[in-house]
Amino acid sequence: MFKKIVLAAAVLLGCCGMAKAPEKEITVYLIGDSTCAVKKESVRPETGWGEKLGQHFKKGVVVDNRTLNGRSSKSFRNEGRWKEVLEVLRPGDFVFIQFGHNDQSRHKPERFSDPETFGKNLALYIEETRAKGAVPVLLTSIARRKFDAQGKPVDSHKNYMQVTRRVAEQTGTPLIDMDVKTRALLEEMGPEASKSIYLWAKKSDYPNLKEDKRDDTHLNAAGAEKYAQIVADGIRELKLEPLAGKLRKIK
Repeated sequence: MFKKIVLAAAVLLGCCGMAKAPEKEITVYLIGDSTCAVKKESVRPETGWGEKLGQHFKKGVVVDNRTLNGRSSKSFRNEGRWKEVLEVLRPGDFVFIQFGHNDQSRHKPERFSDPETFGKNLALYIEETRAKGAVPVLLTSIARRKFDAQGKPVDSHKNYMQVTRRVAEQTGTPLIDMDVKTRALLEEMGPEASKSIYLWAKKSDYPNLKEDKRDDTHLNAAGAEKYAQIVADGIRELKLEPLAGKLRKIK
């Protein structure tokens, strides 16, 4: 009888030893500007697409949105924001990098980077992310809601988005081309319908606003939902594992 008890205990311990270890949680860090950032309630309905990305993942993935209004590839580093991310970055984490909007601001020297410097900034973010054992992903900026006389969305970022694409190719970094994808959506929707996803809002509908909004750069909640979906689709298209396997189907 004693031998049977010992044998049963040994089998039980063996089974426990074979039990699958708990899976490590993956953090997706977002670094970039106001088009992605978490907004204060005082500016609603303005919504960054990064606020909506977390809902696309199953358990085991956490989105840590470090993006901030007005930041460029230059100022995000100079203010120490990037250092804060590097300090907590772990092997297997992801860093989604989306700059460009504010790097164009020639009249704001604390933000401005010429295209060549912008490219060097992106490459350094990539290098430092990989040095931590994490995975960098580049994203071009989302399109501004600007149309030409023929109703075609205008490429208002030009050189900066070309630089992002070139850096992605030169460094072998995955790229989600939000500029191309969001301009395609704008073209599909057209000048009038596309107001419904950008920050066109009446003060009468949102008492927190000081005035009516006609903002063709920032998104409302519906736009943030659509653009977060585009990011999720981009992860699938790139087959970015293990992230791609942890995406929910929300459509």
